[in-house]
Amino acid sequence: MHATTDEGTDGLVGPAGQGCGERSVLIALLKAAHPVPAVAVTALSALLAAAVGLGPAAGAKAMAAVAAGQLSIGWCNDRIDMRRDRAAGRQDKPLAVGALRPGIVGAAALVALLACIPLSLACGFRAGAVHLSCVAAAWAYNLWLKRTVLSWLPYAVAFGLLPAFLTLALPGSPWPLPWLVAAAGLLATGAHFANVLPDIEDDLAGGVRGLPQRLGRRGSIGWAATLTFASCVVVTVGPTGSITRSGGVLIAVTLTLCLVSVAGPTAFVEGRLPFLVILVMAGVDAVLLVLAGRMQSAGQAWP
Repeated sequence: MHATTDEGTDGLVGPAGQGCGERSVLIALLKAAHPVPAVAVTALSALLAAAVGLGPAAGAKAMAAVAAGQLSIGWCNDRIDMRRDRAAGRQDKPLAVGALRPGIVGAAALVALLACIPLSLACGFRAGAVHLSCVAAAWAYNLWLKRTVLSWLPYAVAFGLLPAFLTLALPGSPWPLPWLVAAAGLLATGAHFANVLPDIEDDLAGGVRGLPQRLGRRGSIGWAATLTFASCVVVTVGPTGSITRSGGVLIAVTLTLCLVSVAGPTAFVEGRLPFLVILVMAGVDAVLLVLAGRMQSAGQAWP
């Protein structure tokens, strides 16, 4: 049994209220920020920033903006999902077990969001406006779209525009190559379908009916694998307009993984293996995306 906290209560209750110090509150707050995806997105952005040619100073400003945005998104998500997480018995959620006051998480989300504004604009007005649009799309997902058939749209918009944020921060503010935008958007949308797989039953029980939940486990696996594979094809073919021998091998391997994920027996589909296979595909795709970003630093950009 876990402790509960009333939304209007100012103090901590249960185990978290027994001499809970600032350090334990800070640790709980970091856990509520979705640290793994936040670090992953920030690290991917850092690698992509270096690939497109952002220098250390400009790259540091961009990463500070991304980190602030990711913190605001994570805290916003946990605060909004607090009641659902409690009902699902989520022991990994600080708000669900009473380790944090709801007001602290809500305030942290707003502070991070406010910090994200000047940090983003410090990268240049056009770049900052694009990044703030990415963050706004993620907040729209948390506040509303995650429960609708358009749950995929914020992922496509936010991550599709991420390369634009980084290239617009370059001297001359060039737009990214179109295939780089498409590959990032496809990869993120596929990740959305894969991300729900471990919690799809809890989501449905809690009333979250985004597109993956409506499609069910097998449908979500199919879309996750297909979109991730499509991203791999785009990022492999995009730089040269043709398929090299090594690119063809990579596409064939990715296609095999895709088919394994989609066409497995029921026992396979209901386990965690499809999620892990798609995760591997997404990881490879992310590496390709970073390597492909070098094309931008070579001066190939939209007019």
